[in-house]
Amino acid sequence: MTDKNKGGRPRKEIDYTSLDKLCFFQCTGEECASFLDISYDTLDRHLKEDGHDGFADYFKKKSGGGRISLRRKQWETAMSGNVTMQIWLGKQTLGQTDNSKTEITGKDGENLVFKVKFE
Repeated sequence: MTDKNKGGRPRKEIDYTSLDKLCFFQCTGEECASFLDISYDTLDRHLKEDGHDGFADYFKKKSGGGRISLRRKQWETAMSGNVTMQIWLGKQTLGQTDNSKTEITGKDGENLVFKVKFE
């Protein structure tokens, strides 16, 4: 029995090991597709054909580890005494902000007060 030629280009298999690593590093769908040498539409379609809900859903499942790893490193950096990272994490996590008050005197001697918020 011979296989009938269905025509068209042979299906390119997805290297899931590489795709998982790319998602871990927060690569976009277009970047993942480019690395795999296929179009984004092909990547999305193949993921659906392989039983996934497309790239967006696959990315949500596989990218969390990268975000956790990055957050852990940021936290370690802050806890080791990096003041810049402590301030940044305070703003991101605790909602802290920088506030500055500037007074400008008008020509009549009246004080004009402006509050400037830096974030």
